[in-house]
Amino acid sequence: MSYETIKYEVAQQILTITLNQPEKLNAFTNTCRQELIDAFDRADKDDEIRVIIVTGEGRAFCVGADLSPGADSFDIDALRGLARRLSDGTVDYGDPHIRDSGGLLTLRIFKCLKPVIAAVNGPAVGIGLTMQLAMDIRIASEHARFGFVFSQRGIVPEAAASWFLPRIVGIAQALEWCYSGKVFSAQEALAGRLVSKVVPADQLLPTARMLAREIGEKTPPVSIALIRQMMWRMLGVDHPMEAHKIDSRISYVLGGSADAKEGVMAFLEKRPACFKNKVSADMPDCFPWWTEREYK
Repeated sequence: MSYETIKYEVAQQILTITLNQPEKLNAFTNTCRQELIDAFDRADKDDEIRVIIVTGEGRAFCVGADLSPGADSFDIDALRGLARRLSDGTVDYGDPHIRDSGGLLTLRIFKCLKPVIAAVNGPAVGIGLTMQLAMDIRIASEHARFGFVFSQRGIVPEAAASWFLPRIVGIAQALEWCYSGKVFSAQEALAGRLVSKVVPADQLLPTARMLAREIGEKTPPVSIALIRQMMWRMLGVDHPMEAHKIDSRISYVLGGSADAKEGVMAFLEKRPACFKNKVSADMPDCFPWWTEREYK
């Protein structure tokens, strides 16, 4: 797939996905959503890619949805055609055409087998912010600005933000930002634990790449893929026993793996480890351990 709205660049086992419509401040469109999902599909299949960085071209990360349709910008019937109706005339909410496009993207990122770092170079509001919530680490430039502006547009946060955001920053902070719909600074985002660090603009990508290299060069890809899914998916269980079950199964399989043996011997022999197991071929037979929930 050739891309119109993003750049896909791989170097030193790091994939950098750049939102690439700077003249539109990287406004989010249906094409952008499709291309981002395709990019994550490609990345999961490529064993050479160890870490993904997502950033924006120009002075913005993403200023949210493309508002060129004007008053109909969020009217799904106007944009995509009338939603399917049931026999009594009410909306059939099972119609796939009414699915939130931002949610389709964050659900795909949620399933990703590679660590994902957001390098937030400038304004990130609306879907430009909620898409980041499914990423693992957010690093912000001093020029970054953030906003869950949905309440000021007469709508609600999308992209499964009501699941992600309280888990990241806590319910009180999530509600304060979403109630007000205000745009806030990178320093406020740091204080509220939305981002892990704020750096000068010229240090943003170098900082993200240094972290990506630290992950990619020193750790085995199978372990990282499993850690990512274990951490995210255990957020929703109601008892630590569920985590214990998964820990036990995966520890049993990985404990006898070539990567585990190499990791121990490299430590004992005081040398860099050379991990060879691949995500495409060597995931434990108990993976995936969840049952995917189909959209109804």
